[in-house]
Amino acid sequence: MRASTGRYVITTTAGERVEAFVPDPLPPKPKLHLTDADYDLMERANRALGRLDGLTMILPDTALFIYFYVRKEAVLSSQIEGTQSSLADLLLYESKEAPGVPLDDVQEVSNYVAALTHGLERLRGGFPLSLRLIREMHDVLLRKGRGRDKRPGEFRRSQHWIGGTRPGNARFVPPPPEYLLDCLSALEKFLHDDPVRTPVLIKAALAHVQFETIHPFLDGNGRLGRLLITLLLCSEGALAEPILYLSLFFKKNRQQYYDLLQRVRTEGVWEEWIRFFLEGVLETSEQAVKAARAILQLFEEDRQRVATLGRSAGSALRVHEMLQQQPLLTIAQVVDRLKLSKPTVAAALANLQELAIVRELTGKQRHRLYLYDRYLAILDEGAEPLPR
Repeated sequence: MRASTGRYVITTTAGERVEAFVPDPLPPKPKLHLTDADYDLMERANRALGRLDGLTMILPDTALFIYFYVRKEAVLSSQIEGTQSSLADLLLYESKEAPGVPLDDVQEVSNYVAALTHGLERLRGGFPLSLRLIREMHDVLLRKGRGRDKRPGEFRRSQHWIGGTRPGNARFVPPPPEYLLDCLSALEKFLHDDPVRTPVLIKAALAHVQFETIHPFLDGNGRLGRLLITLLLCSEGALAEPILYLSLFFKKNRQQYYDLLQRVRTEGVWEEWIRFFLEGVLETSEQAVKAARAILQLFEEDRQRVATLGRSAGSALRVHEMLQQQPLLTIAQVVDRLKLSKPTVAAALANLQELAIVRELTGKQRHRLYLYDRYLAILDEGAEPLPR
C-alpha cells in the first residue's frame, strides 16, 4: 500500500503487525498546484487576518480582548477533543467558583491557556519556535489533571494508534518511535524556511497536518497541533497577539477537518486541505472582528444606560467596568477589587440587574453570582459544548 505523502513501514504493537505511516518531509512533492482562485482566497484570508491584527492598535483595552480570545480558543480546541467545558465554566474555575462540568475538563482548558501563554512568553524573550519549545508547551499542557501520566514534555517512546479498539482496526497508525526524531527535525527545519521559504498561512496549514500525522506525544497532540498554528502566526508577525480562535472553524466543521487530515495522508489532497484552512482563517478572522465591534458597542450602550441612574451611577459604572474584565463575579470579589463597601456593591449590582445588564444566577440570598450575560453571549458564540 502506498500513500501520496509518505510511506508505510511494518511495525508490531500490542501483539499485532500493522502498517505505520511515515510522512515525507515538507514541502510536498510534487509542488503544490494552487489555482488563481486559491491565491485569491489566500489574499482575502491575509487581508482578514490583517484587519483582525489591526484591532490590537485601536481597541481601548487590548489586554481584555486577548484574555478572552485566548480562553475561547482554549475552550474550542479542548471541545474538539471531547471536553464539555464552556467559557463560563473556565471563568468560574479561574474565579475559584465551582464549574458545572467535571473538574478534569476545566483543568484541561486551563492548561491550554497556560501552554499558549508559556509559548508566547518564550518567543517574546527571543527563544526560537523549536522542538524544545514544543516539548516545554506539552509539559505545561499535560502537567495537571487528565494526561499527567502520559509523559508530559517527552516525545513518545512507544507505538500508538488513532481510532479503533486495537492497532489492527485503527483509523491511523503514526510513525514508529524510531522514526520520530527524523520526522520532527525535518518539520523544525520547514518552520524555519528550510529548504524553501513558504508563505506563512500555507506554512501554518502544512505544518499543522504534519504535526498531527507525526503525533509525537502519547496525549495532547491535537491541542498542541492547534496551538502550533497560533504560535507560528505570532512568531512570523502575521499576528501581534493570539486573537485568532481558528478552532471555532475546526469545531464547526469537525468531520471535514478530521477527514481532510486523513485524506492528505492517504490521497495527498494538500490543495483541498489548504483551501479548507484558508477558508477557516478568513471566516474566523471576520467573526472575531465582528465580535469585537459588537462588544465595544454593548459596553458603550450599557455605560450610557448606567449613567441615567443619577447619584447611584458612580459606583454602578465602576462595577460595570469590572464586569467588562470579569463577566462572572460575586459581591465579595467586587468589594475586594474595588474597595467599596458591601452595601454599596449590592446596591450597584441591584441597579445593574434592574437595567437588565446583569443577571443573578443562584436565586439565593447569600453567595450570589452575577453574570454580564449579553457580553458573555457574544464571547461564547460557537463555544457551546458538543453533544456527547
